[in-house]
Amino acid sequence: MAVRAAVLPAVGSPLEITGIELPDPGPGQVHVRLAAAGVCHSDLSLSNGTMRLPVPAVLGHEGAGTVVAVGEDVTHVAPGDGVVLNWAPSCGVCHPCSLGEVWLCADALSGAAAVHARTTEGTDLHPGLNVAAFAEETVVPASCVLPAPDGVPLTDAALLGCAVLTGYGAVHHSARVRRGETVAVFGVGGVGLAAIQAARITGASKIVAVDVSPAKEELARTAGATDYLVASDTTAREIRGLTGKQGVDVAVECAGRAVTIRTAWDSTRRGGRTTVVGIGGKDQQVTFNALEIFHWGRTLTGCVYGNSDPARDLPVLAEHVRAGRLDLSALVTERISLDGIPAAFENMLAGKGGRALVVF
Repeated sequence: MAVRAAVLPAVGSPLEITGIELPDPGPGQVHVRLAAAGVCHSDLSLSNGTMRLPVPAVLGHEGAGTVVAVGEDVTHVAPGDGVVLNWAPSCGVCHPCSLGEVWLCADALSGAAAVHARTTEGTDLHPGLNVAAFAEETVVPASCVLPAPDGVPLTDAALLGCAVLTGYGAVHHSARVRRGETVAVFGVGGVGLAAIQAARITGASKIVAVDVSPAKEELARTAGATDYLVASDTTAREIRGLTGKQGVDVAVECAGRAVTIRTAWDSTRRGGRTTVVGIGGKDQQVTFNALEIFHWGRTLTGCVYGNSDPARDLPVLAEHVRAGRLDLSALVTERISLDGIPAAFENMLAGKGGRALVVF
């Protein structure tokens, strides 16, 4: 079947919107017609080589759509069902999975090496982060689809598959923010906006949003930020000034940059917690001295996919959406067509916006 898709021909190359040949679903596979896909910074990390996976590839890992057909042995979804794509399915048997840490599954990205489709010239294409959501339609392993929650439009549900699970999970599962605590969120993109909303839902007493762009203040305050700072050399000092010279209880870093991680750490109180969500490159080196680690008693934690279990957390998030506590539209700064994805990548590089949503 011929469909249009956004293809990364090689690391460092611009995306190409082109036709691809999609196979019929085989045993254990599901054919999905996309309703929407979010343009996530992780896709940019694939395109520039920060995350190394096989290319050429169809990118896109945050999406939702309708099942067109299923292969043999697929029983949990059927044609006509709405589904949310899960880019990091757990195998259930590796060591992390046996510990209940499904977000660290050793085989989560093994599907990225598979041949997903072919170009019209016959070149093999891989599925990026497993699901190849930057396409009108896709074929994925059955483990990569979850039933879409009732009462949430598919165009909104697409965001649940990565940005919201990650931002909500960073606050709820990793940092474990408690009611009344103070929180700083560094980076007001899609994940940062989701983290701000999660902190508001939890009952944080103060939520400080930090970003390099003054233009994101309205987005941050709409999501629930009580204060907004434009990132500078004095950010940590300013945050301490907003918190009685103590620093925040929790900092959530969503940029993946050494200077931001260090600032987030410096912004927390003695005994505070910093959760790093952003994906940084190997060249981003963060340094601490031994004395300060002892003296400040702070905790620095990595966070993968929000430390979330999509099967467990999607129904929880859907209930927040239905109750009006979680506003998915607040994460979307622009709605674009498939042809608009390359420009959306340029906006991400320039640090603009929260989340572009591709609507098919």
